[in-house]
Amino acid sequence: MKTEKKFISLNITVLTISDTRTEAEDVSGKLLAKNIIDSGHQVFEKKIVRDDLYQIRAVVSSWIVDTDVNVIISTGGTGVTGRDGTPEAIAPLLDKTLEGFGEVFRMLSYDDIGASTIQSRAIAGVANATYIFCLPGSSGACRTAWEKLIKAQLNHQTRPCNLVQLMPRLLEK
Repeated sequence: MKTEKKFISLNITVLTISDTRTEAEDVSGKLLAKNIIDSGHQVFEKKIVRDDLYQIRAVVSSWIVDTDVNVIISTGGTGVTGRDGTPEAIAPLLDKTLEGFGEVFRMLSYDDIGASTIQSRAIAGVANATYIFCLPGSSGACRTAWEKLIKAQLNHQTRPCNLVQLMPRLLEK
């Protein structure tokens, strides 16, 4: 008889990257936090920072070294304008990238926004055994990424495999 794996609740941080949004206006950050909690995980911390390379890196770096943080999800700053710098801020911090995340995210987004999906530079990876997902700032994009990609991969019960089952091995040398 096959026994069902027990759900593992993760500590997930949410970082909204925006030069204009306040906590009251942070629709995407609130949506992610609600989805995290509704899925049985914990929102370990939630912050808003300006779209500034060094402010982004400072917050994300502090979460990467915190052994209580399992996952970091950012929203905003993945577009192509001069102020969009999330991928440039995060990519140098990653030990490994998950190229498939951005590819599949854009494929799924195509159903909603068509060719405009090429403007997204969503990325994901792992740093110091912490998974990092960088999402666009729109709530629709955050919903798509959570519901169609991230939620299942952060559920230890997902078959045939998931990111949670790999967590004990992330620091192997």
